[in-house]
Amino acid sequence: TLEEKSMGLTLAQKLIKAHLVEGEMIAGEEIGLRIDQTLTQDATGTMAYLEFEAMGVDRVKTEKSVAYIDHNTLQTGFENADDHRYIQTVTKKHGIYFSRPGNGICHQVHLERFGIPGKTLIGSDSHTPTGGGIGMLAMGAGGLDVAVAMGGGTYYIPMPKMTRINLHGYLKPWVSAKDIILEVLRIMSVKGGVGKIIEYGGDGVKTLSVPERATITNMGAELGATTSIFPSDEITLAFLKAQGRENDWTEILPDADAEYDEIIDIDLCSLVPMAACPHMPDQVKTTDEIGRIKVDQVAIGSCTNSSFVDMMKVAEILKGKTIAPTVSLCIAPGSKQVLNMLALNGALSDMINAGARILESACGPCIGMGQSPNSKGVSLRTFNRNFEGRSGTKDAGIYLVSPEVAAASALTGYLTDPRELGDAPNVTMPEKFIVNDNMIEAPASEDEAKNVEVLRGPNIKPFPKTEALPEEITAKVVLKVEDNITTDHIMPAGAKILPYRSNIPHLSQYCFAVCDESFPERIKAEGKGFIVGGANYGQGSSREHAALVPLYLGVKAVITKSFARIHVANLVNAGILPFTFKNESDYDKISQMDELSLPSIRDCIKNNKTVVLKNLTKGEEYELDSSHLSARQRDMLLCGGLLDYTREMNK
Repeated sequence: TLEEKSMGLTLAQKLIKAHLVEGEMIAGEEIGLRIDQTLTQDATGTMAYLEFEAMGVDRVKTEKSVAYIDHNTLQTGFENADDHRYIQTVTKKHGIYFSRPGNGICHQVHLERFGIPGKTLIGSDSHTPTGGGIGMLAMGAGGLDVAVAMGGGTYYIPMPKMTRINLHGYLKPWVSAKDIILEVLRIMSVKGGVGKIIEYGGDGVKTLSVPERATITNMGAELGATTSIFPSDEITLAFLKAQGRENDWTEILPDADAEYDEIIDIDLCSLVPMAACPHMPDQVKTTDEIGRIKVDQVAIGSCTNSSFVDMMKVAEILKGKTIAPTVSLCIAPGSKQVLNMLALNGALSDMINAGARILESACGPCIGMGQSPNSKGVSLRTFNRNFEGRSGTKDAGIYLVSPEVAAASALTGYLTDPRELGDAPNVTMPEKFIVNDNMIEAPASEDEAKNVEVLRGPNIKPFPKTEALPEEITAKVVLKVEDNITTDHIMPAGAKILPYRSNIPHLSQYCFAVCDESFPERIKAEGKGFIVGGANYGQGSSREHAALVPLYLGVKAVITKSFARIHVANLVNAGILPFTFKNESDYDKISQMDELSLPSIRDCIKNNKTVVLKNLTKGEEYELDSSHLSARQRDMLLCGGLLDYTREMNK
C-alpha cells in the first residue's frame, strides 16, 4: 500500500484516500468512492432521474446535487419543454437544486457557484472534469452511476495511474490555455489518458487563472483520462473570493515527494496558436502548418471557452471592426453571470456591432443544437470535440481553436494567427463577479416534498427491458466498426435526435447512423446480435444512451481491441457484456454477419473462467479478455445490469 511505501501522495491520491470506501489504491484495481456532489444536464438527466425514481429513494443523500438545463434548449416541439418540466418537478421533490434554462452551461455554472476544492463530483456529462480547475476530483459518469450516487451509493472506478504534467514558464501574448491542452492532446492522443489522472504542476501553474485551468481540465476528457486536476492554491482562492465564496477554499497541494507513473514537461514559452483538425481532437497542428484556409463559420463558447475572460478577449478583438462578409459568427456566453457582465460593461454591444449572432447561455452548436455549418463548410470552434457529423453537417470540416484564433479569423475570413493583429488585449479576471443566483431553484423541504407532483410528458418512455445473463449466447455480428468509435457514432446528438433522449424506442432508429444507417433494421431483423469494434471504442461523451439503445435493440456483447472508461462502465450497467480480444489480430478474422457463440458464458462470468468466442461461420475460436471486470461488475452482469443488481442487493 501507499503507507507501506512511505511515499508522499499526489494531489489526486489525497482526494481519493479521503473518499475511499472500498478497495485499495493500487493502479487498475477497482475502488469505491464516496461522492459529495453530483450534476446532471437535460440530455442525460431525464433518464438519470427516471433511474433515481426507480430506486425508491425519497431524498438525495449527497452534500449537493444540481440539475442543469443547458443541452436541449432549442424547443421545436413539446418534447424538450416537457422534459424540463419533469426535471424541475422531480428535483424539487427529491432534494436537488435546479438551474433553470438560460442560467448557463452546467460546468461553467458549477465552477462559478457550487464547486468546492477537495470535494468529489460526478456528473452525467463527460466534461465534468472541468471542476478539476479548482482542485476537485471531478469525473464524468453514466446517468445510472449518478443516480446511485445521489441515492447514497458508492461510485466505482479502476484506480488510475498518475500522470504529472509540469508547465514551465509563461504563455506569450496571443497564446492561450486552449493551446496548452491542444499541445497535451498532440503529445498524448485521444487514448493516451485512458486509466490515468492528469495532474498539473510546475511554476507555470501560477500564471494561469481558474478559468484558464478549467479550459485545460475540461478538454482533458478528450484524452480519455479519468479526470484532470490542478492544485487548490492562492489563484483558486482569488477566484472563489471573486465569486463571494472564499469560505469554500482549502489549500490542496501534492506532497513534495509524491511519485508519478509518468511525467511530461511543457515549456509554455514555446507554444504558439494551434488548432485540432477534422475529425479528432488530437489532430493538432499550428495555425502556420495548416495555412490560410477559407473559413465559413466561427462559433465561440461551450463549456471549454465561454468564461468572462474568454468573452472579454473576443470583445476586445472585435471592437470597432466588422466580421468578414463570408463568415457567420455566433457567440454563446457560458452563463447568465457572464452574459450579464458583458451586457453591463458594453462588451456585448461591441460583439453585436461587429456582426456577431448572440446565442443563449447554453451548449448550443457544441452539441449539434443549431448553427450547423453549410455543406462542406469550414467551421472554427472554441469547443472540445470535432467528431465527424457532430456539428449536424456530416461533410463539414470542424477545427478546434482558441477564442483568440476564432475572433481573429472571423475578421479576416481565413484561419488566422492572431499574432498578426498586433498587441494582444490585456484582459484579467475581475476581482469581483456579479452574483445573482435567482435562476437556481432550491428544492422543497422534506415536509413540502410530499405535496410536489412530478409531471411527465408523453415522450418519456420506461427504461429498456433487462434480463439475467443466460447460460450461453449465439448471435451474428450485426456490426463491425473501426478504431476510435465515439459515443457520437453510436448514439448521435443534434437538434433532431436529442429531444428523444427520454424515448429509447424512438432513439433506436438513429443508432450508429453515422457509421451504418442500415444497422437498426438489421439487428431488429436478427432480434439480437454482437458488435465488434477496434481500439478506444466508446470514447467521448458519457451518454449512457450509447449503451441503453443497443440494449433495447438486442445487443448482447461488444467485443473490441480496447474500451473507453465511461462507456465500458455504461455497458456493464446496461447488462451488455464488454470483452476485449486477448490477441488483437483476431479482430481481423471476424466479418460482419459471422455467427458467433459464447458457450457456458454464465458460468465463465460467475466463476471468472477464460471466455472463448466461437466463430461458427468460419470454424474458429478466439480467446477473450474479461480481466477488466471486477467481481462486482460480474455480479451485475449476471443479474442483467445495475438496476437489477441494486434491486437484488436491496431484497
